[in-house]
Amino acid sequence: MTRTTTPTSTTSTTSIASATSAASTAPTASPASPAPAAPAAPAVSAAPAVSTPTTAASAPTPWSELLRSALLGTERRTPPVAARPGQGAAAALLDAAAVSTVRRRAALRPAPAGERPAPAPADPRPLLPPAACRRLSLLLADRGGSGGGGGGSRRGTAPDLTELLPQWLTAAVEHGYRAPEALLPALLDAARARTDLRPAALALAGPRALWLAGLNDAWKFALRGIGSGTGLPGDGDPEAVRRTWEEGLFAERVALLTALRRHDPPAGLALLTTTWSTERAEDRLMFLDSLRENLSTADEPFLEQALSDRSRNVRATAAELLSALPGSALAARMAQRAHSCVGLDRTAGAPVIAVEAPHECDTAMQRDGVAATPPSGRGERSWWLSQLVEATPLEGWHARFGGRDAAAIIALPVGDDWRTELHDAWCRAAVRQRNADWARALLGAPAAPSQAAEVTPAGSSRDLTKLLTVLPGDERAWWVAEFIAAHGLSEAFRMLGVCAVPWAEPLGGAVVDALDIARDAGSYPWSFSGVMGLAERCLDPAAADRLDMLTAVTDEPEGASPGSGGYWSEAFQRLVGTLRLRATMHTELTPPPTDGATSGPRTP
Repeated sequence: MTRTTTPTSTTSTTSIASATSAASTAPTASPASPAPAAPAAPAVSAAPAVSTPTTAASAPTPWSELLRSALLGTERRTPPVAARPGQGAAAALLDAAAVSTVRRRAALRPAPAGERPAPAPADPRPLLPPAACRRLSLLLADRGGSGGGGGGSRRGTAPDLTELLPQWLTAAVEHGYRAPEALLPALLDAARARTDLRPAALALAGPRALWLAGLNDAWKFALRGIGSGTGLPGDGDPEAVRRTWEEGLFAERVALLTALRRHDPPAGLALLTTTWSTERAEDRLMFLDSLRENLSTADEPFLEQALSDRSRNVRATAAELLSALPGSALAARMAQRAHSCVGLDRTAGAPVIAVEAPHECDTAMQRDGVAATPPSGRGERSWWLSQLVEATPLEGWHARFGGRDAAAIIALPVGDDWRTELHDAWCRAAVRQRNADWARALLGAPAAPSQAAEVTPAGSSRDLTKLLTVLPGDERAWWVAEFIAAHGLSEAFRMLGVCAVPWAEPLGGAVVDALDIARDAGSYPWSFSGVMGLAERCLDPAAADRLDMLTAVTDEPEGASPGSGGYWSEAFQRLVGTLRLRATMHTELTPPPTDGATSGPRTP
């Protein structure tokens, strides 16, 4: 009589037990089985009419009981199996597990074959060059961070490959390559772990990554449209867009609306209006923020309606977006209020800006986004004034101050200690309205001796970094270079983060010179690790030869931090090594010249 067991799922312990079964003696084995070989197969293939009394009289121990004994350990839990004379509990448990494994597998019934998946789509793009394929494999294998040495200070001279992967992916996509099929799983795993990699990783992986994502739930994020040609599900198919908007997760809906605003702004606004009245307040806030993408006067009617929203945060965001449209009705209302509070003092001999802050925050002001309650430690009237000035179109101030340009207005004295409050509000307005003339005037000359105190006086809330983002890229790099040359690196870290990569001269030279000065002065070295990390990713690789002379260990000056000389040497060695690695990566990605033409350099 053949015994049949019910199939159940196996675990990793099953594999271990089955591997042991070849060396174990099964209790149900036939007496006629040859002893020397003792394979597992005869133990189950033989079904003798007469078996040993022990096996015939006892039912097999359930797999869950064997697994529980294995997890707890035989010393803590006696296995529910019979041991042979002289056999330990652990060996008896392994024997029973081996027999149970074979019995379970032998009782499995074949299931109908599933439908074969459709073939993966073709990707006509050229494959990465062989050297670049090997480089991608190394970068993906090292994404755990072993190349950087770990730790906050990253002691050592090895380049940090995890920080170079985003640049490498972007450069590979710009060259129009596709990733090799064998590396697609690792590339998808990396994109799953790091959201900042997803757009470039999915673009490099191409349509075959989407095919794989349909077969593995862990990669479902790739099906949300990020990294596709349009960033939209189904490459913009209206039915796919509607289904994602109505059925997708919140993050998927935000990504969809942002992509649709980038691709077709009116369609994005129309999609939002279909469900606006049924959305939760916190969701309405996030969706409204997505309208910043390609904001135009066509959005004004919808935003005006949002000023009456039940949520205060939604009303404030709608007012902020409307104030970024200089021709909007809200901007005109704010300008009328602000101009009544700020103007030239006609009674003074020299031109002076006079300020009379609002005495109340009425209902109309609150509907237009003015918050009535100030933050802790802030006066009500100054709080209301700053919001009015921030939302007022900057171009309107020229006529208000007799045709003066932005620099001349900023240079005017302000009465009654209102200068910091007024200039801070103008700074926020310049950022919101992306007005380069006003940003330039508010930043002033970077190398002025009192620049740091003048631009950010005590009590000021202005943000130089945000102002810098308004300037063109070349001018921004020049301003930061001059600021570093005059004031050092202590206040420049965030400024460096908004400069284009690779750092063009004179910015790269200014950073290297400042690091060299800090080393010679015996400054605390670990305080510059952040700047060093930026330099590794952002300096032009051509600067590596110039930096070679800085890799030597120098004598530590009196009063220097202990061990600073060795640290600076390691840091500069790592910087040089990283720059040369980036140059090599660029060479590996550059296609061979065709028809005598030479490809232009493109630095990852």
